[in-house]
Amino acid sequence: MKKVITLILILLNIMVLFGQIWPEGAPPFAKIVNITFLVGSLMFLIYHILQNKSNIK
Repeated sequence: MKKVITLILILLNIMVLFGQIWPEGAPPFAKIVNITFLVGSLMFLIYHILQNKSNIK
């Protein structure tokens, strides 16, 4: 499951990066992709931080 989530986040990251490099080519739904990527990355990172803290104890 982690691989699937990581792959999705990588694909969204690529879309966001292309939108920053070539803004004229960004699709109309680019704002939704940006927000989805940021929220997804934040949740993924928080999950891993909390998981690592529980493994340390």
